[in-house]
Amino acid sequence: MQIPDTPLYDVIIAGAGPVGLFLACELRMAGCSVLVLEKTEDPHAPLKSLPFGLRGLSVPTIESFERRGLLEHLTARTASRETPAGAHWMQQQRRPAGHFAGIQFFHDQIDATQWPYRLPGPIGAIAADMASIEAVLAIRAETLGAEIRRGCAVEALRQSTDGVTVVSAGGAVHGRWLVGCDGGRSNVRKAAGIGFTGTDPEFTGYSVQVELADPAALAPGRHYTPFGMYTYAAPGTIAMVDFDGGAAHRGELERDHVEAVLRKVSGVDLTVTALLLATTWTDRAYQATNYRAGRVLLAGDAAHIHSPLGGQGLNLGLGDAMNLGWKLAATIRGDAPAGLLDSYSTERHPVGAQILDWSRAQVGLMRPSRSSRALEAIIRDLIDTRDGAAYFAARVWGLSLRYDLGEDHPLVGRSVPDFELSDGTRLRELLRTGKGLLLDFGAQPSLQALASRWRGRIAYVASEAKDRLGLIALLVRPDGVVAWASEQAADNEDVSRAAARWFGEPNAS
Repeated sequence: MQIPDTPLYDVIIAGAGPVGLFLACELRMAGCSVLVLEKTEDPHAPLKSLPFGLRGLSVPTIESFERRGLLEHLTARTASRETPAGAHWMQQQRRPAGHFAGIQFFHDQIDATQWPYRLPGPIGAIAADMASIEAVLAIRAETLGAEIRRGCAVEALRQSTDGVTVVSAGGAVHGRWLVGCDGGRSNVRKAAGIGFTGTDPEFTGYSVQVELADPAALAPGRHYTPFGMYTYAAPGTIAMVDFDGGAAHRGELERDHVEAVLRKVSGVDLTVTALLLATTWTDRAYQATNYRAGRVLLAGDAAHIHSPLGGQGLNLGLGDAMNLGWKLAATIRGDAPAGLLDSYSTERHPVGAQILDWSRAQVGLMRPSRSSRALEAIIRDLIDTRDGAAYFAARVWGLSLRYDLGEDHPLVGRSVPDFELSDGTRLRELLRTGKGLLLDFGAQPSLQALASRWRGRIAYVASEAKDRLGLIALLVRPDGVVAWASEQAADNEDVSRAAARWFGEPNAS
């Protein structure tokens, strides 16, 4: 493989799904040249649209979109797309807030006072379809100057001391870094020799749209049965789980097969007159042993796969992109402190492992066995308490996310609250540039002088806030994670140490 005479990109991204596109936006915002290679030629696909394309966006994902000015574009696009009226969770008097293995919890159960560093206001997941998410991110990425080539899957790669040469259907290209966002069967991960380990599937899951001879014969909603679980939204949208060890996954789906599985799982003698749309999935839970090998990095499903139960996969991948983007950009600029890029894997790998275990726990509860039904009854009792609902909400919504940054303050490592400043500005607006932020509620002159030493990397803002949660100052990373916080007059040595740890050496005087 010869290094081509084509332009050198700072970063080549394999995969133009939401994770790859969000990462492209982050890198372009930081001034890096970006090429995105996508194996499919047409970004449109029926499974990305409603009803099967519906995804719940967690609180960290919503905050990331808000902090980059993307949420308003997404909500505007999805406002015209109605959620299917037959969705079982829309037919309830109480407002559902999420579920664990199909066991729902509700907004009116949740005690938000258990999260002292969250400001009052609406909280919870919002829904959007994959087609809209990808469209909004693709428009932003191309507007910022990212190049997207479709019909170009990564076929081979070779690393050198100064970069990675990538071969695709479009030819060979060279970049300083390569990020694999190319899905669970990632060619990038395989070519880079990164291990992928975990647990094999127990079931085949089906998402189908069918026509039934008697749609009323099947009870709407989500149901456990002696042979699995199914969710039905009339007249013909069905998700079902058959504990067959994943044997039917990726096989050809015929009407007769779907009918047989539906009869088995539901226990109802149904007739499928037409199969309109169908896909399968499993609970296979695998994770990359490391998210980096030399100049190759992984994000999204290329780094971790698990069942779609609870809708955690998209949010997990977007969290990878938000964490990685600014760190890789600083590395490319040359002002990253030692170990900054390695902190991507250090921080995100445990988060991925936790989500995989969360998925496995749900599978354990869904098994068609007496022990699982007994455990289900206990979880139902727990989730129906205020403390239980708050615990599950924190996990499902992503509120429990905290990186171990080695600092004592309980806000460090968490998402920064969306403070409303005295002039009405919200903190999310201050993060639109993708730079760090030193927020000074006490207007301390020494902090302004300190921030100036990292001019261009850290923005200094002195302002009172409507509710500052008892804080006097805090340092925020570009991804919105609090790196340092204090409720007393700031110690300049502590602030300088935190700034150097995340933003490198100060500018030359």
